[in-house]
Amino acid sequence: MKVILNQDVKYLGEEGDVKVVANGYARNYLFPRNLALPYNDMTVAYFEGRKEEIEARKEQKRKDSASLKEKLEAFTIELTMPAGANGKLYGAVTNQTIADELLKNGFEIERKRIEIPGMTIKSVGKYHAIVRLYEAATAEIVVIVSSQEEAAKKAAAATEPAAPVTEQTTEKKKKADTEVTETAEA
Repeated sequence: MKVILNQDVKYLGEEGDVKVVANGYARNYLFPRNLALPYNDMTVAYFEGRKEEIEARKEQKRKDSASLKEKLEAFTIELTMPAGANGKLYGAVTNQTIADELLKNGFEIERKRIEIPGMTIKSVGKYHAIVRLYEAATAEIVVIVSSQEEAAKKAAAATEPAAPVTEQTTEKKKKADTEVTETAEA
């Protein structure tokens, strides 16, 4: 059955698109929810009248995806995962892991729109993930995966202060100095 979509329908198409769908899908899902209208002369004329409005919405989506692309390409995801001595991860970094990390940083992107080369990342290193945006627009994100042990060593080296001076250490130094001077005098 030929229908014209009244709204954007996930996995089917956008508003104003003409699609051929199964009769039951149209009758039982699309028509009752007002997601589509049957394809006939009257509905074609109705959508011709709304064509400018629909194109304006699509143009706005294109602009939004272009600005999102710029933001995503400037963004780097740094993940710390448990890994073995050889750099192999105990788990894997999937598109869901990346989607969760993007959500923490204010980007709401579905996991199905994120493509990782090889489907998952299974070792420490620097990778590139592709995010499919509106229509054919894509953005490339840099994903840096490091092991928890490396991160802990870096954090310990950065936060480790010089040996704290306490009363005990100063007393030990005084005793050592007096012992050195006594042995030198003798």
